[in-house]
Amino acid sequence: MGVSEILAAVDVEIAKLQQARALLTGVAAPTPKKPVGRPKKIVPTAASAPKKAGRKKKRNLTPEGRKRIAEAVKRRWAAQKKASGSASK
Repeated sequence: MGVSEILAAVDVEIAKLQQARALLTGVAAPTPKKPVGRPKKIVPTAASAPKKAGRKKKRNLTPEGRKRIAEAVKRRWAAQKKASGSASK
């Protein structure tokens, strides 16, 4: 818990105590002011953060898979070369 979080908790407790005192004494309690702007980002600590399940296993290609991909790319390049060659003539 950071210093800013502790201070915010103390401020909340002070506001609650002031309201309780006002109720006991019969005096109207001052309404707590709403903070202006975007709320502060709460950074989780190592103890409160959920633990990661672990990294995913790296996927490897087999030599046969690499060969199939290489052949498919060569066929694609050949088709593109043939298509662009006939279009320019």
